[in-house]
Amino acid sequence: MRTRRLAGLLAALLVLPAAARAECGHVAHEGRGYVVCETDPARVELRLFRLDTTGAVLGSFARVDLMLAGEGKTLAFAMNAGMYHADRSPVGLYIEGGEQQAPAVASAGPGNFGLLPNGILCLADGVARVIETRAYLAEPPACRYATQSGPMLVIDGALHPRFLPDSDSRFVRNGVGVTADGRALFAISDRPVTFHEFGRLFRDVLETPNALYLDGKISRLYAPELGRSDIGLPMGPIVGALVDAPGDAPR
Repeated sequence: MRTRRLAGLLAALLVLPAAARAECGHVAHEGRGYVVCETDPARVELRLFRLDTTGAVLGSFARVDLMLAGEGKTLAFAMNAGMYHADRSPVGLYIEGGEQQAPAVASAGPGNFGLLPNGILCLADGVARVIETRAYLAEPPACRYATQSGPMLVIDGALHPRFLPDSDSRFVRNGVGVTADGRALFAISDRPVTFHEFGRLFRDVLETPNALYLDGKISRLYAPELGRSDIGLPMGPIVGALVDAPGDAPR
């Protein structure tokens, strides 16, 4: 059952004008706090960012927003969107603007990414999907933007089978899930949590049949309506919801 705070967030979204349906709010579950950002991809554009127009790595929310200003757009919210190497290149599949920059990795390996199954966030025109990697490779959809990360948090309504209820591995974590009716929900924990705890948020509160872990420890959020713009070392892929910049909305 959703918490009252999440129910209030969802109710607020229903009365927002179509062009502004992207909002973040605080959610509590099992005594732990999270920020959840929700949007309808059919009404608000979701986009992945890694490189600017010159091919340089963006690395920060501020640089993404500066680039978007040239389009008359701004970020309603954003967060880091997948694991990356020291040069900030993607660890697995990455597609930006319909162009594949890195291939999918389906094999097991060290670290969280290799805790199979992992998955892919696929963004197409008006649609967001979280897809298990092997299912993606078996029948690749047309993604305009895509980022691979792992592990999956929720798979067809069930928690990842290797998550341990009594795990002592705790980090500030962020992830994404898509509801049965197509809404995209992004979440970040207020304090360190386990995979099992984070997965339960997506399964039991956000009710996303499939959800994907994006990263931990370096997890960051940009949510101007909450007065939040997390800082730190330069990031790799970034996912953001775009809205018209103030003064650029159609009259």
